[in-house]
Amino acid sequence: MAMDVRDSTGTAGQMPVVVARLRDRSPVSRLRTALRISALSLLVLVMLFAGGFGWFANKVAHLTTPANPAKADAIIVLTGGQSRLDAAMDLLASGKGERLLISGVHPSASRRQLQAATGGDKKLFSCCVDIDRAALDTIGNAEESAKWVESHAYGTVILVTNNYHMPRSLLEMGRLLHGAKLEPYPVVNSNLDNGGWLTKPRALRVLFTEYAKYLLALARGIVPMKPTPDGIALAETAAGG
Repeated sequence: MAMDVRDSTGTAGQMPVVVARLRDRSPVSRLRTALRISALSLLVLVMLFAGGFGWFANKVAHLTTPANPAKADAIIVLTGGQSRLDAAMDLLASGKGERLLISGVHPSASRRQLQAATGGDKKLFSCCVDIDRAALDTIGNAEESAKWVESHAYGTVILVTNNYHMPRSLLEMGRLLHGAKLEPYPVVNSNLDNGGWLTKPRALRVLFTEYAKYLLALARGIVPMKPTPDGIALAETAAGG
């Protein structure tokens, strides 16, 4: 019995020392665990970002310009390159849409200058082309295009923009054009198929920048969008000169 008491007493005397040591090591241990978790989380995020970029670049690289797109009610082209405007005017001239909206035109560009730059038929340009000068970016393009489509009650719209810009444009447009079907018409200026974008620094830079913007556009979808003003914000229409 005495032996049991001594054993119990000896153990009890050691407990405060063990507890103190555990308390001394606890903050360090927690810090190491936190660092490991942070490093692992960062690694996972980097892998997801890189994998997503590979998917995005591959998707864009395989986009092709339709040889004979189906006829739609209207055509929308987002400014940003001469090839986009030329493609849109060709679609309009071939009867693929009743009207064309050129969205994001610089305020200083006159209607006559724009018509001359596209090289399109003057009569066709006068009767069937609307110009939007209010949009400053892709979000603005979507807002102004939605107003234009709604005012004309169009059901199908051909969307013309560059291949690398098409995923984000469809994303932004799709949020606002609830009653219309979008038909993508990607304009391809450089062949990026079969991993060609990996060997072209400029294409790689453009794709990376556009991918980052695409992710931001996805993130914006989590936050409710602010309502846009009523009415059509077109600087010029065919009727108005």
